[in-house]
Amino acid sequence: MQALITNHLKTLVILGPIKIRTEHQLEKIGGFVRKFIDFFYPPFKPYFSEQFFRYGATGSMTLVFDWVLYFILYNFVLRQQMVDLGFVVVSSHIATLGLKFPIVLVTGFLMQKYVTFSVSEIRGRVQLVRYGIVFFINLAINYLGLKLLVEHVGFYPTISNMLVSVVTVIISYFSQKYFTFRINTDSN
Repeated sequence: MQALITNHLKTLVILGPIKIRTEHQLEKIGGFVRKFIDFFYPPFKPYFSEQFFRYGATGSMTLVFDWVLYFILYNFVLRQQMVDLGFVVVSSHIATLGLKFPIVLVTGFLMQKYVTFSVSEIRGRVQLVRYGIVFFINLAINYLGLKLLVEHVGFYPTISNMLVSVVTVIISYFSQKYFTFRINTDSN
């Protein structure tokens, strides 16, 4: 048991600097992306707050990435075929949703943490858990929206994914601003 603990501590000592360097690199990349987005902000200043503009820009980038990833996975990876998991058969549009969501989750979290809501003092671990909660709410909305639009209304899956994304973007902004990356405004 003591050897296990000792090895674990050695691993933490070795990985500690890697985590710190990675965090520093993510902050630098986030700063670069923030400056790039802020370059385009001045004409929009009368209409949007800087944070809302950043959210719109990073959200748009993540959303386009989501759409392209969905299209590629649905058409070229799954080839629009049903997926047999052995105990259940999943339709290709729902399987695609399951494949793309973890990738988009990580991408979106990093964009929001290091670009849009970079001044939040909530610990990263807490932010990630909260982001995950909002993510799973959005996953449920996506699932139900795709089921409704594709299987009951008859819309094409990629278009349905885009329509449902509009709803989740609105929910996400307010959830991230007031829950995940909330900024404490108390003076205490």
